[in-house]
Amino acid sequence: MRPILESIEAEYRRYKQLAEGAFEQLSEEQLSRTAGASGNSAATIAWHVSGNLESRFTEFLRSDGEKPGRDRDSEFLPRSVSRAELLEKWERGWSALVTSLAGLDDSQLQSVVTIRGVPFTVIEALHRSLTHVSYHAGQIVFLAKELRGGQWRYLTIPPGGTPAYNANPVSEKPPGPRR
Repeated sequence: MRPILESIEAEYRRYKQLAEGAFEQLSEEQLSRTAGASGNSAATIAWHVSGNLESRFTEFLRSDGEKPGRDRDSEFLPRSVSRAELLEKWERGWSALVTSLAGLDDSQLQSVVTIRGVPFTVIEALHRSLTHVSYHAGQIVFLAKELRGGQWRYLTIPPGGTPAYNANPVSEKPPGPRR
């Protein structure tokens, strides 16, 4: 049985889809642009999210979630990458997550994993990771909206669109798994 894990997987897909909708609206140059002197670009944030997911979910139940080979600080360095490079890196992290989640069932949610030597139940680690992904997906969307200005296409309910959406709430549940 996997109803809890399926719900968590669906939320991960929702935030992945939002970030990817933002990436699609940015030019290659904009993917590496920041909104301010101290901000991160969409590429930098994506690099960090991917590095985090790859570290946390490679050998999820068998090794610490902070892998010795991960260089977290380098994930935040300014970078100029092509769309193809960004999406390849992005998918590497998501692939680690999806592969790991596919091997779990709800009976394992109370199992213990470690992150930086600190024990977490699987459900705690998943909630922590999902929150982390949603935080950064929001940053990516906000940054893309700022960079696109009036050319931004809303990924959720646009201003003034609430009555029409409420009449047909098609996005209340995340899309199902890809088969």
